[in-house]
Amino acid sequence: MTHVLLEYTLGDDYLERRGEFRAEHLALLEAAVGRGELVLAGALPDPFDKALYVWTEGSEAAVKAFVDADPYVANGLVAGSQVRAWNTVVGAAMPPA
Repeated sequence: MTHVLLEYTLGDDYLERRGEFRAEHLALLEAAVGRGELVLAGALPDPFDKALYVWTEGSEAAVKAFVDADPYVANGLVAGSQVRAWNTVVGAAMPPA
């Protein structure tokens, strides 16, 4: 099984500016969870320089739609992003063998 990883590189002023856009950003994430597309999401602290999102297999179109709609991206809190496949071997998100 594979998952899709979205990695954001966060801008230097991410922590100072995210409050203004956080509710809309989180609403987009919650909607993706509700549709069964997004498994996990969060930022890496100390330093807050990256955020990682784990999406379900085959969700590339949902990832693109999320990035296109994300106010963090539109308002420059995200300096760059990368989407990659992740070959998942074990974990709670794996289907029974």
